[in-house]
Amino acid sequence: MQLSRLITDRDGDTLELEADHRRHAEIENAIRTLKYAVGLNHLPSGRFAANATWLAVRVIARNPVRWATRIGLGEPMATTKTLWRRFFSLAGRITSSARGLSLHLLHNWPWQNQFSSALARLRALPLPS
Repeated sequence: MQLSRLITDRDGDTLELEADHRRHAEIENAIRTLKYAVGLNHLPSGRFAANATWLAVRVIARNPVRWATRIGLGEPMATTKTLWRRFFSLAGRITSSARGLSLHLLHNWPWQNQFSSALARLRALPLPS
């Protein structure tokens, strides 16, 4: 059994306060990822409008990755660096035939099963109507 201690000056049920604290920690991780892995620690311009556009594009690009992580991998949080190293820079070959496109991965690739199951989960999602 794991004991956790929560010291706060807020009123409320301990379980609700702890859940709120964990949600806040998840937001802190997302900000850290945007800052260091997506490049928001060095904005490209001295102009506010250019930096605001850069921020909007980076956050919009981060959202599909976050959803793919949650839905496809079943993990609440994975860093962008981990996703790049494991999935986005994978070595493989795409071939086409009469049946469509096929992705051929290395046989000894360590994340092949995780990638295949994530791809199957994402493909099973219903298309928006």
